[in-house]
Amino acid sequence: MALYAIGDLHLSLTADKSMEVFGPAWADYVRRIEDALSCLAAEDVLVLAGDTSWGMTLEEAEADFRFLDRFPCKKLLVKGNHDYWWSTVTKMRGFFAEKGFTTLDFLHNNCDVYGEWALCGTRGWFLDEERKPHNEKVLNREVARLETSLRAAEGRPILCFLHYPPLYQGYRCPEILETLAKYPVRLCCYGHLHGYAIRRRLEGPWNGTDFSLISADHLGFVPKKICD
Repeated sequence: MALYAIGDLHLSLTADKSMEVFGPAWADYVRRIEDALSCLAAEDVLVLAGDTSWGMTLEEAEADFRFLDRFPCKKLLVKGNHDYWWSTVTKMRGFFAEKGFTTLDFLHNNCDVYGEWALCGTRGWFLDEERKPHNEKVLNREVARLETSLRAAEGRPILCFLHYPPLYQGYRCPEILETLAKYPVRLCCYGHLHGYAIRRRLEGPWNGTDFSLISADHLGFVPKKICD
């Protein structure tokens, strides 16, 4: 039994958006994901830190969910900025139940428990959001969702999974970082960074929390083992 995490699978089994157009790092990536997930055991837990499917709706993403559900480990999905299929948790769980998907669930305004650990998460906030209108409202919403998730840990040690990095070379999101430090969070994994941007990642300890980039191309499409 082990806990793993990876972000940014960008599956597109029915959408015409293969990530292979972005160069050698993404070559044959669906097969590489399949090979890696085949090595996980039924009792393992896998956190998917956003940008799971390019589908615009739940129906368009169905083939991607079916692909993931073939692997028996439990999977917890976090929202990413390209998860346009994302709806209410009630609607998404209803869709999964209707389709017979039994291994997929969500980290969204909640937490899950793995051994002694509380698993928390939300999409988060990043500098590319600052180009959008009403950015303060969106930021406050994400901070509130993060705090709701962290509060649900009820004193357990916390592992947090965000889609957006809360810190980056030349960038900090103080509201997210302050919330992580408040509880405090032992480890924060994040995705979203690809290609050249990976070079500007910040990892390791910062203000009491360890940070780790888990975007799929950075990990070579092999989920990162977090703990046993």
